Amino acid sequence: MRSTNREDFQTVPRPIGAMAKDFPDGFFIGPHAHPRHQLIHASSGVMRISTPQGAFVVPPHRAVWVPADVVHDVRMAGAVAMRTLYIACDAVAAPPQECCVVAVSPLLRELILRASAMPLLYDQTGAEGHVMALILDELRVLPVLPLNLPMPRDARLLKICSAILDDPANPLTLPGWGRRVGASSRTLARSFQRETGLTFGRWRQQARLLEALSRLAQRQDVTTIALDLGYDSPSAFTSMFRRALGRTPSTYFLNTSLHAASS
Repeated sequence: MRSTNREDFQTVPRPIGAMAKDFPDGFFIGPHAHPRHQLIHASSGVMRISTPQGAFVVPPHRAVWVPADVVHDVRMAGAVAMRTLYIACDAVAAPPQECCVVAVSPLLRELILRASAMPLLYDQTGAEGHVMALILDELRVLPVLPLNLPMPRDARLLKICSAILDDPANPLTLPGWGRRVGASSRTLARSFQRETGLTFGRWRQQARLLEALSRLAQRQDVTTIALDLGYDSPSAFTSMFRRALGRTPSTYFLNTSLHAASS
């Protein structure tokens, strides 16, 4: 039986260790770090990865790149079939230096699933070694996607952001938040842009988008999600979602093998 202990994959004398592990809805993996780079992928379900710098949502046809030694935690939305790669630091030239969400091509997805079924000490000179070499080739050209939510360090902004994450439908405007945290809206607007690279409005929209992805993975109704996230109508929510991700909420998870048993 293959190991599901992540520590077993950190020192294996191979460029990649591929681990398959399933988790129930809501399962939380507390803050930790690895000496290897990690590509966190789910063949079903959605994961939210958080670091001190921001939060990242991973639908089934996406993955999060986590550089070595970066502290992160993982929360499951829906039943998750995690298929993760632990990659030796010298195996990939010029890897991303920060966490990011990347697209997983159909080819890479199948390679990850194949690698996850291989022995930990796979034969590097045979077909298994070729699979891992092809994975490394695919990793060099992964497209980075805007499914992250940068977190500020300023205490006033952090208070605002935490409140929005707790209640994404909160309609309070920036002047209203300013009165709560003791700062002018102009000061908060400048600080948001400087610390997150986003305006307040764009940051709140991104927070709602990532929450929507988690809820969609749990098969919640689009109308319910739209109203819960503060949109006036499902059509307004759908328009935002399509602009951001290129697909409607109702079709986003189609053909992504959301359920591991049928993949």
